[in-house]
Amino acid sequence: MKIIVTSIFVEDQDKALEFYSETLGFVKKHDVPTGEHRWITVVSRDEQNGTELLLEPNEHPAAKDYQKRLFDDGIPVTMFGVSDIHKEHKRLVEKGVQFTMAPTEMGGVTLAVFDDTCGNLIQIIQQ
Repeated sequence: MKIIVTSIFVEDQDKALEFYSETLGFVKKHDVPTGEHRWITVVSRDEQNGTELLLEPNEHPAAKDYQKRLFDDGIPVTMFGVSDIHKEHKRLVEKGVQFTMAPTEMGGVTLAVFDDTCGNLIQIIQQ
Protein backbone atom coordinates (compact mmCIF):
# COMPACT_ATOMS: atom_id res chain seq x y z
CA MET A 1 0.00 0.00 0.00
CA LYS A 2 1.23 3.51 -0.74
CA ILE A 3 -0.07 7.06 -0.55
CA ILE A 4 -1.09 8.25 -4.01
CA VAL A 5 -3.15 11.36 -3.20
CA THR A 6 -3.33 13.59 -0.17
CA SER A 7 -5.42 16.73 0.05
CA ILE A 8 -5.56 20.16 1.58
CA PHE A 9 -8.60 22.39 1.82
CA VAL A 10 -8.42 25.63 -0.13
CA GLU A 11 -10.70 28.66 -0.17
CA ASP A 12 -10.41 29.23 -3.93
CA GLN A 13 -9.25 26.52 -6.34
CA ASP A 14 -8.07 28.89 -9.08
CA LYS A 15 -6.05 30.97 -6.62
CA ALA A 16 -4.62 27.78 -5.08
CA LEU A 17 -3.64 26.34 -8.46
CA GLU A 18 -1.87 29.56 -9.35
CA PHE A 19 0.00 29.71 -6.02
CA TYR A 20 1.00 26.04 -5.94
CA SER A 21 2.14 26.01 -9.57
CA GLU A 22 3.39 29.55 -10.30
CA THR A 23 4.85 30.38 -6.87
CA LEU A 24 5.82 27.03 -5.39
CA GLY A 25 6.70 25.35 -8.68
CA PHE A 26 4.49 22.26 -8.56
CA VAL A 27 3.12 20.86 -11.83
CA LYS A 28 -0.60 20.51 -12.50
CA LYS A 29 -1.40 16.82 -13.03
CA HIS A 30 -5.21 16.77 -13.14
CA ASP A 31 -7.85 19.45 -13.61
CA VAL A 32 -11.19 17.70 -14.09
CA PRO A 33 -14.62 19.35 -13.77
CA THR A 34 -16.72 17.73 -11.05
CA GLY A 35 -19.86 19.82 -11.16
CA GLU A 36 -19.49 23.08 -9.25
CA HIS A 37 -15.82 22.38 -8.46
CA ARG A 38 -12.84 20.58 -10.01
CA TRP A 39 -10.55 17.68 -9.17
CA ILE A 40 -7.25 19.56 -9.26
CA THR A 41 -4.01 17.88 -8.28
CA VAL A 42 -0.42 19.03 -8.42
CA VAL A 43 2.80 17.04 -8.18
CA SER A 44 6.46 17.71 -7.58
CA ARG A 45 8.30 18.78 -10.72
CA ASP A 46 10.96 16.18 -9.84
CA GLU A 47 8.51 13.32 -9.20
CA GLN A 48 5.62 13.75 -11.62
CA ASN A 49 4.46 10.18 -11.03
CA GLY A 50 4.70 10.60 -7.27
CA THR A 51 2.14 11.55 -4.63
CA GLU A 52 -0.48 14.02 -5.82
CA LEU A 53 -1.69 16.97 -3.74
CA LEU A 54 -5.42 17.55 -4.19
CA LEU A 55 -6.52 21.20 -3.92
CA GLU A 56 -9.89 20.47 -2.36
CA PRO A 57 -12.59 23.14 -1.93
CA ASN A 58 -13.41 23.87 1.71
CA GLU A 59 -17.16 24.07 1.02
CA HIS A 60 -18.28 21.88 3.92
CA PRO A 61 -18.76 23.81 7.20
CA ALA A 62 -16.58 21.28 9.04
CA ALA A 63 -13.78 21.81 6.50
CA LYS A 64 -13.96 25.59 6.89
CA ASP A 65 -13.90 25.30 10.67
CA TYR A 66 -11.03 22.78 10.63
CA GLN A 67 -8.98 24.94 8.25
CA LYS A 68 -9.59 28.16 10.21
CA ARG A 69 -8.79 26.61 13.59
CA LEU A 70 -5.50 25.15 12.38
CA PHE A 71 -4.53 28.44 10.75
CA ASP A 72 -5.49 30.50 13.82
CA ASP A 73 -3.51 28.16 16.08
CA GLY A 74 -0.45 28.38 13.80
CA ILE A 75 -0.51 24.70 12.85
CA PRO A 76 0.76 23.77 9.37
CA VAL A 77 -1.53 21.45 7.41
CA THR A 78 1.28 19.65 5.58
CA MET A 79 5.03 19.55 5.09
CA PHE A 80 7.15 19.74 1.94
CA GLY A 81 10.78 18.68 1.82
CA VAL A 82 13.44 20.92 0.29
CA SER A 83 17.14 20.33 -0.30
CA ASP A 84 18.28 23.86 0.70
CA ILE A 85 15.82 25.61 3.00
CA HIS A 86 17.67 28.93 3.07
CA LYS A 87 17.76 29.11 -0.73
CA GLU A 88 14.05 28.14 -0.93
CA HIS A 89 13.10 30.65 1.77
CA LYS A 90 14.89 33.42 -0.13
CA ARG A 91 13.27 32.40 -3.43
CA LEU A 92 9.78 32.39 -1.91
CA VAL A 93 10.27 35.69 -0.05
CA GLU A 94 11.34 37.26 -3.35
CA LYS A 95 8.03 36.02 -4.82
CA GLY A 96 6.12 37.73 -1.99
CA VAL A 97 5.40 34.69 0.17
CA GLN A 98 4.76 35.60 3.80
CA PHE A 99 6.53 33.43 6.36
CA THR A 100 5.23 33.04 9.91
CA MET A 101 8.47 31.30 10.90
CA ALA A 102 11.85 31.86 9.26
CA PRO A 103 14.18 28.87 8.82
CA THR A 104 14.83 27.50 12.29
CA GLU A 105 16.95 24.53 13.32
CA MET A 106 15.17 22.04 15.55
CA GLY A 107 16.59 18.68 16.53
CA GLY A 108 18.81 18.13 13.51
CA VAL A 109 16.38 19.48 10.91
CA THR A 110 15.65 23.00 9.73
CA LEU A 111 12.09 24.11 9.10
CA ALA A 112 10.10 27.20 8.16
CA VAL A 113 6.38 27.98 7.88
CA PHE A 114 4.55 30.13 5.33
CA ASP A 115 1.02 31.26 4.47
CA ASP A 116 -0.22 29.72 1.21
CA THR A 117 -2.75 32.58 0.67
CA CYS A 118 -5.51 29.94 0.45
CA GLY A 119 -6.25 29.52 4.17
CA ASN A 120 -3.34 27.27 5.19
CA LEU A 121 0.04 27.34 6.81
CA ILE A 122 2.59 25.11 5.08
CA GLN A 123 5.84 23.87 6.60
CA ILE A 124 8.99 23.27 4.59
CA ILE A 125 11.78 21.14 6.01
CA GLN A 126 15.38 20.34 5.21
CA GLN A 127 16.50 17.09 6.78
